[in-house]
Amino acid sequence: MFKQKLIHYPSLKTVIMVEGYLQKRKKAISKNELLKKLPKKTMRQTLNIILEYLEASGKIFISKGGVQWAFEDNKKFERALRKIAEDIF
Repeated sequence: MFKQKLIHYPSLKTVIMVEGYLQKRKKAISKNELLKKLPKKTMRQTLNIILEYLEASGKIFISKGGVQWAFEDNKKFERALRKIAEDIF
């Protein structure tokens, strides 16, 4: 699941913090902006692990436009997937 050698695993508190921030946000956000906006300082590697987990669990999707919460609204997720497919093809 994790592609990189892990130095530090995220705590549950940090996972919930990132998940909560993305859930409240309406628009996509870049990883760099997300690092700056989080209420607690987080290492980039830790954020990448959390985002990989959230994407694998179907709660977010990551595209060129950034990271977007998608868990509650399946239609939003389907629209985003269609848009990504249109961009690819």
